[in-house]
Amino acid sequence: MENGKQGYSKYAASEHFKPQEEVLEVYRSRKSMIIGIPKEITYQENRVPLVPEAISFLSHNGHRILIEAGAGESAHFSDHDYSEAGAEIVYSPQEVYKAGIILKVAPPTLDEIELATPGSALFSALNFTGRKAEYFKKLVSKKITALGNELIRDEEGSFPVVRSMSEIVGNTSIIIAARYLSHPDFGSGIMLGGFPGIAPTEVVIIGAGTVGESAARIALGMGAMVKVFDSSISRLRRIQKNLNNRIFTSVLQPKVLQETLSTADIAIGAIRSEDGKTACVISKEMVKRMKSGSVIIDVSIDQGGCFETSRVTSHKEPVFKEYDVTHYCVPNIAASVPQTASHALSNFFAPVMMKIGEEGGLVNMLKQDYPVSKGVYIFNGTITNKHISDTYGFPFRDIDLLISAL
Repeated sequence: MENGKQGYSKYAASEHFKPQEEVLEVYRSRKSMIIGIPKEITYQENRVPLVPEAISFLSHNGHRILIEAGAGESAHFSDHDYSEAGAEIVYSPQEVYKAGIILKVAPPTLDEIELATPGSALFSALNFTGRKAEYFKKLVSKKITALGNELIRDEEGSFPVVRSMSEIVGNTSIIIAARYLSHPDFGSGIMLGGFPGIAPTEVVIIGAGTVGESAARIALGMGAMVKVFDSSISRLRRIQKNLNNRIFTSVLQPKVLQETLSTADIAIGAIRSEDGKTACVISKEMVKRMKSGSVIIDVSIDQGGCFETSRVTSHKEPVFKEYDVTHYCVPNIAASVPQTASHALSNFFAPVMMKIGEEGGLVNMLKQDYPVSKGVYIFNGTITNKHISDTYGFPFRDIDLLISAL
């Protein structure tokens, strides 16, 4: 009988029959939001953060979207496309900035910040290296909650916006290089890849991050011989594993790099620096020894560039020649394929906007979504990014402490 009682006790415990503390389920009231999408005024910024399909998804879930007329034109989305999806087309930035959440690609200008409603939320790129103290003072004075698109993390701890744009940039850099390599004036009339009986094109990639990996994958798929350099052995090991290909890899040794570049048809500079300034690892002498008609794509130009001969160019005038080597040094490569890039941004932002509504507002969402909260650099007018605080001497408050107190 005693054994029977013990058996029942174990069964009762497993089925939670024993008395337990009462757990109260917390219900959050769903919140409809007004989301504003202004037309980008930054030079040659052609992307838009939400595509019509995402607008339709959000509007059917009770959210109101205000989009400035012409905001999607550069990405080949018409005002008609957006209005059919449920957006309200407005004809001035003043109307857009009345929204509670402003969604942008490029950082707002000081004039745009002036239009923002005090206490509103702003999602945009931060681009810290191009910012001045006045910029942050303006945001603080408006008591804005600002999130940097490139600072937002996902559940795995990676940066989804940066990663998706980097993948696009890596793919596009090879396509651009192929175009100029075969160009009669800027290249040597060579087709990227290879044919039986013809030596394959040599592509050298400096940097084994997401951009470098994406570039290497496309180049290999086109039949090129790929060689990758990086300062990190672990990144070189990872790129070989991810590509499932025993490509040539090397640490950044000047002599080996110089010899490799001297026979290269294409060189891709894809080094990314944490402190915002890329190390210049390719000297003028190295460029001078490259083959006539070879092509350089300096993806790192937005951080200063990793080729000594690089200088910033634009989408309208993207290339120049130095030592008879064609240089492509456009900072915003993703904007050259704006519709693809806009879809990638939209795939990230639409679910985030939905989650804000489902959680009953931005603050509730930040409490529940720790990775997204890491993108906050100003919360209700308070600096929450240590790097910004240390650089400009602003008072710093931890974002977790601020939102937990609400």
